[in-house]
Amino acid sequence: MTVRKYGQLSRILELDPVSDHSEIYRLSFGYEFPWEYRIAGRVALLNTFCAPSISELLIASQGFVEDNQRRYDNTAILITELAHNGYDSARGRQVISMMNRVHSHYAISNEDMLYVLAGLIFDPIAWIDRFGWRPLSRHEKHATFHFYREVGRRMAIRDIPECYDELLQFKLDYERTRFRYAASSRELGERSLRLMCSWYPRPVRGVIRRGVLALLDPLLLTAFGYAPPSPVTRFLAVKALRLRARAVRLLPARKAVAPVVRDRDNHSYPGYPEAYDLPDLARSGPPTGIDPRWLRPSRHEPHRSSS
Repeated sequence: MTVRKYGQLSRILELDPVSDHSEIYRLSFGYEFPWEYRIAGRVALLNTFCAPSISELLIASQGFVEDNQRRYDNTAILITELAHNGYDSARGRQVISMMNRVHSHYAISNEDMLYVLAGLIFDPIAWIDRFGWRPLSRHEKHATFHFYREVGRRMAIRDIPECYDELLQFKLDYERTRFRYAASSRELGERSLRLMCSWYPRPVRGVIRRGVLALLDPLLLTAFGYAPPSPVTRFLAVKALRLRARAVRLLPARKAVAPVVRDRDNHSYPGYPEAYDLPDLARSGPPTGIDPRWLRPSRHEPHRSSS
């Protein structure tokens, strides 16, 4: 392996994962693992659907029902904007303000918000360690933790652990105690599977569906109500991703940030055939007809950090 392939890693390791966490995350997301972060973002979304308290709210709000594709697009774009521009840039502050405004209309528990935040940290880490062309360095893992900890503070999420391992343990405990089968989870899981398959030619959609299911954790399969895939299917799915990782490892280092991160006219999903504007990615209020038990009685005030 050439030294050039690890050019960004050498730079990352020269930075401090606490004070330089935004720059480390930008380099890791935009140069080293743009494809892996996109895929892991889909996994993180699927994970959130397995908690009935979250999936029932999404069904009630029509969040991933009326326009599934656009919701996936919007989520991916907002995360990409934060990663590329930082949470304290003009665009980053705009993204966080939009997310706070959307969430302010709903009675979302702090534990559910904290779990979603933890998923943005640890689901990509787990995916890249398993299927990336190289494992994430400790600098990258801890920088990701500190990056999203600051995002969470600006979203007024309370009781965010100061320790990486403590937040990881919270995530594991949440999944162990909260994940269970629910009709709302099954509906969101099925809609998401159909959407993912629709991105590929019709003849291969059955293979894609089986491959996605083969990569899901047993907890997710149970929560969605799917039968475990065969050992052969699971082996082939894992093997295919690891072969891809070997191929990518042989490619030269990326010289510029990935186009999907850099160019707002270049989209990772087929849902935006035209360029987007940030204000168009979030609704100004909840859709009409939502079950009132999911509405928050008063507006959510974002955290004001002095940092």
